[in-house]
Amino acid sequence: MYIIIVGAGNVGYYLAKTLLNAGHEVLLIERDKRRCDLLRDEFGESVMRGRGDEIRTMREAGADSADIVVACTGDDEDNLIISQIAKWYFNVPRTVARINDPRNESIFQQLGIDATVSSTNIIYHLIEQEIEAGEVIPLAALKRGNIEIVDVELSTRSPVVGKRVQDLPLPPDALIVCIIRQENAMLPHGDTVLEANDSVIALVSAQNERQLRKVFAEEQEE
Repeated sequence: MYIIIVGAGNVGYYLAKTLLNAGHEVLLIERDKRRCDLLRDEFGESVMRGRGDEIRTMREAGADSADIVVACTGDDEDNLIISQIAKWYFNVPRTVARINDPRNESIFQQLGIDATVSSTNIIYHLIEQEIEAGEVIPLAALKRGNIEIVDVELSTRSPVVGKRVQDLPLPPDALIVCIIRQENAMLPHGDTVLEANDSVIALVSAQNERQLRKVFAEEQEE
């Protein structure tokens, strides 16, 4: 199959690597120049610099002949636009979108995206299935306490890259509970330094969720 993956963070990188090893034809689209240059050393012509939410880029990528388009950037709005362009403009048979905020899942489904993947929901359900009563605080209690689970993948332009956890301007009632780096999960300490492409999982009160996401939001290119 010919598969286009938009977004070359941890998710896109390892997905592309796995699919290439399985013998599929893959094109990985990434808008960050430095990230593209780095990936080309490993993937060669299977990497393309561009924005997957632009029709021109998707046309150059050959979306009209793609079997699947996977939108796995760190921005739900971008992933929705990418998926819609692929499905309705280029008639791609199957679209798969990563969802960073589980509350957006119903919107993706209503707009006809074939499949959605929410790492937050996956982690939530796995933990909920594994825990036994009395061992830990059930995650259902987090919902009752108005606590949200936030999963953010750091781009190279995120202002927190290179900073220690203890130096982050976190909002009240926010706690970083896990960092996933190169397929390895680690429990963060105050002196843990964040790196580009880290996936950061945090707990935060519902009213401060948006403020927390702004802490990690990437800086826009001029």
